[in-house]
Order: sequence, then C-alpha cells, then structure tokens
Amino acid sequence: MSTVSSTSSTTSATTSTSTSSALSSSSTVKNITIDWDTLIEEGYQAKLTKADTVETKITTNQAKVSAYEQAQTLLQDLSDAADALRAPTGSSASSTDVFESRTAYLTANGSVTASDAVAVTVEDGSDIGSYDLAILQLATAHKVASDTQSSRTTDLGYDGVFSLTVEGGSTVTVTVDSGMTLNEIAEAINNTTDTSGVKAAVLQVSSGSYKLVLTAQDTGKTITAAAVSGDDVLQELGITGSDGAFANELQTAQDAIVELDGIEVSRDSNEIDDLVDGVTFHLYQTTPDDTSIAVEVGTNLSDVKTAVQTLVDAYNAYRDFAITQQTIGSDGTVSEDAVLYGDGTLKNISTDLSAALTTMLGSKSMSTIGLSFDSDNKLELDTDVLDDALLDDLDTVKSLLSFQSSTTSSDLMLLTRGTSTPSSITLDIQVDDTGTLSSASVNGDDTLFTIKDNRIVGNSGTIYAGLSFVYIGTTDQTVTFTSTTGIAELLYTTADTAADTTSGSLQTLVDRLTDQNTTLQDRVDLLTSRAESYKERITARYASYQAAISEAQATLSYLETLLNYNTSSDS
Repeated sequence: MSTVSSTSSTTSATTSTSTSSALSSSSTVKNITIDWDTLIEEGYQAKLTKADTVETKITTNQAKVSAYEQAQTLLQDLSDAADALRAPTGSSASSTDVFESRTAYLTANGSVTASDAVAVTVEDGSDIGSYDLAILQLATAHKVASDTQSSRTTDLGYDGVFSLTVEGGSTVTVTVDSGMTLNEIAEAINNTTDTSGVKAAVLQVSSGSYKLVLTAQDTGKTITAAAVSGDDVLQELGITGSDGAFANELQTAQDAIVELDGIEVSRDSNEIDDLVDGVTFHLYQTTPDDTSIAVEVGTNLSDVKTAVQTLVDAYNAYRDFAITQQTIGSDGTVSEDAVLYGDGTLKNISTDLSAALTTMLGSKSMSTIGLSFDSDNKLELDTDVLDDALLDDLDTVKSLLSFQSSTTSSDLMLLTRGTSTPSSITLDIQVDDTGTLSSASVNGDDTLFTIKDNRIVGNSGTIYAGLSFVYIGTTDQTVTFTSTTGIAELLYTTADTAADTTSGSLQTLVDRLTDQNTTLQDRVDLLTSRAESYKERITARYASYQAAISEAQATLSYLETLLNYNTSSDS
C-alpha cells in the first residue's frame, strides 16, 4: 500500500491539464463502474448554483432597467407633447408655445377669390390683428425683345461690345464675335446675370422665327443697355433703335401698389414683408374695384388641434405601457411582461398624471376641450368639441392647458418658472441710490431670492427654486405676481421630473439597479472562479484516485496470477 500512496502523491502534483488528460471518463473496480466525469461535473455544477442564482437576479434587474428606460422614453414623449401646450407667453420658453403659432385667415369682401389674389405668411409670435387689403397693381419685370431672327444656331457675324445693367445694379459688358449665334449671345448674357440683373432667353415665335428676350430679374427695375465698341450688336439685333432706345418693349417695369386699411403704398416686388411686422403678403392678381380682402392674423388653430392630439397619443402610449406592467393572467399569476408589477414609483407617476388631467380651473375641465377617459383610463378626444372650443373661446382653451401669469407692474417680467411655482407672490423690490436692483423679499424675508444683475432668482431649497424674474425698473416697488397652472403644465412637470435622464426619479432607479448589477457581476465572477478552481482540484484528486486504483488493480492482478501459478505448481 506504500507504493499506492507514493503514486497518489505524485499524480496529485501534476498540472491540471496533464491530470485531466490522464483521467479516464470512468474506471471499473470489482465490477463497479466509477463515472469520474459525472462526479466532477456534479461537484462543479453544485458550486455554480450560487452563481446561477446571482445571475438570475442580474437578469431580473436588467429586465427592470429596460422597462424603466422604456418608461423614460414614453414619458419624455409626453413631456415634449405637453411642452408645446404649456409655455407661457412672454417667457424664455415661448418659442415652443403652440399658442404663439400664427396663420392668416383670408375673407373676400365683394366679388373676388381671396386665395387667387394673395397668400399671406406669418411668423410665429407676430401680433394678432385684422387688416383690409386691396391690390391695385402688381409689380412687373422689364422685358425687351429683338427683331425676328431666322435662326438660333447660325453665326451672326457681329463683332462688338455692349453694356447691360438694371436700375440700382452693377454694369457689365458683353463681348460678341462674328462666330457667335443667337443662342451663344444669350448664354454670354446669362453668364453675367448675377452681376447685371438681366437674364436672356431665345424664344421660338414660329417655325424659323426666333427672338432674343431680355428680362430684369427683379420686378420694378428698368433695364439699361448701350453699345460700347465695335458693331452696335443691340441695334443690329433690333433690341434698340437708332436713337439707342429700346425698339421692342414687351413689358414695362412697374411697382406693386396696394391699399392696406385705406393707406396706399407701393413696393418694387410682389412679396411685401415690411408693411406689418412678421407678415408677408404674396401678391398674385389685382382685386376688382370696390372689392378687398380681409386678412386676420391669429393663432394657428390647426397647430393647436394637432398639438392636443399629439398629447393624447403620447399619454395613451404611456398608459398602454403602464397597463402592461399591471397585467395578471386568468390563472391569477403576474404576466411575464409585467416586470415592474407593483412598482411604487410607476404607480405614483400614473397617479400624478391622472390628477393632472382631472384638474379643474374654475368650472372648466378637460371635458371642455373634448377630452375624457375610456374604460382603461386612456384619453379619448372628441374633435368636434375641441373645434368648437378653439373657435368660440380660444383664451379658455389656452388657460385650461397652459401656464398663465401676470404682474401688477410691467417692470417685472417672468423669465423662468420652477416646478412648484406659488399661485401668488408679493415681492418687495428695492434698488440702491443709482437705481440698480439690490434686493427682493417676501414678507420681509430677503433670503429667498438672489440678485444677479437685473434678475431676481429663487434660491435652491425654497419653494421659489427655478423661478426667476427680470426687473427693469429703477425705483423701489411692491409687485404681486399671480399664476395659474393648467393641465399641460402639470403633465409636463410630472413627466419631465420622472423622465429626466440626469436626475429623474426613474433614472435614480436605473442607476441603482445598474450599480447593483455591477456588484452582483463581481460576485458571479468570484463564484465562477472558485467553481473553476474547485473543478481543477477535484479533477486532479480523482486522477490521483484513479491512478492509485489502477496501480492496486495491477498489483492485485499480479498477486492473483502468482497465486494461481503457485497453486498450479503444487498440484
């Protein structure tokens, strides 16, 4: 047996690679088969069980992270949709305010088709107003033509230089040689159009009959042309006469003339953008005598309607997700897709969104604009009710949806607002001897706001955090600021606070789970490493056992042979 022990020790000292290769998958001792591979694998898997349990937790966390991120995306869509309907006029956020979207509504006065006569474009944020427009004359471009030419591709044989320009433009010279055709002269002119303001075209009047036509690029501008040297090409072509004047004037240059609210004005273009700030009139035809077009610049109701529908769609998309996360099967078990079942944060978000939608301003509620809940608490929109509300009382629609504010002094203007702006604030504002803003207090407390140049900024940790004003006054004043918070504003605040990928409530959960998974993965790696080490050790140990058994079997076989021999000899 001492030999067996020695062999076992030697076998255990070999590397894991060599012992593994030396280890047979099984061996037989006295008709008993030992499955070494199965023994090793069972021991190895037993050690991995803890790692498997941790990996299951990681997988569960990853599923939750994915669900939270999906919620973030859906809530950000809702936040964006609400933002269009909640921005206050006069604040830095007004550029996203759909109520600042503008269009022009045209109405014919008399026998005229408004859309045939004019189109009106309006910049967002332009002042709302009504105007009466009559189009007395359209602006036209100066056009002159040559005499009839028999070919557009035959060399004309002229050698000369002439000049071209339009009123207020730069003069250019065009050189013509005897080998140039009518087409080539037109091309030479067009090569200078950007400078001269004159463009050329060859028109086929009839078969074998062509004319060169010169046209001013801009309406209301007169063309000037003259011979410079050599042949008088312009006169030879019949564009000018012997006196140098144009011989074939097709159309004179003239300005547009309109009458706006009874005031007659003229412009050199049919696109007039300097009569009313932010409004451009595109003139197409004159209006008959005793007719006019009423132009009403107002809120683009179509854009508001689209924004409301977008809000409904975004809310319902999130609601579908929330319903999925609360699904229970017919057998009473939680659905596999409901990875956030019972999640408190998600429940709070849904509750806050529902509370926002059921907010009332006086006697007005979401039903005023055609909104209601269906059986799944998803939004339904009655577009007929919304249309009537937009046409009959746009101000009510706006106040019901958006953030509204006012101050008792025009010197104080809202710049930004926080997430929990009080409905009323009375600010005691003080300036120094030079009229520079020095402090602002509420009920004698001057620690609530910080003064930064001409801005009054709410301090972090107070209910005024995120709120800021601009003060342009130069004297002490007590100013009261009041505000109302509409449905879209409340939806935006809830959705944005939850969806913010930096500090939102869902991001906090994502970060926590991500950190937890990092720690768990380290644990898995450690447990796996230990299992691998265990496998190497037990493989080496079983190889040692097998070697010892093999050696014992060999000794046994030798002894049995020897015994049998001796027995046979004695016989």
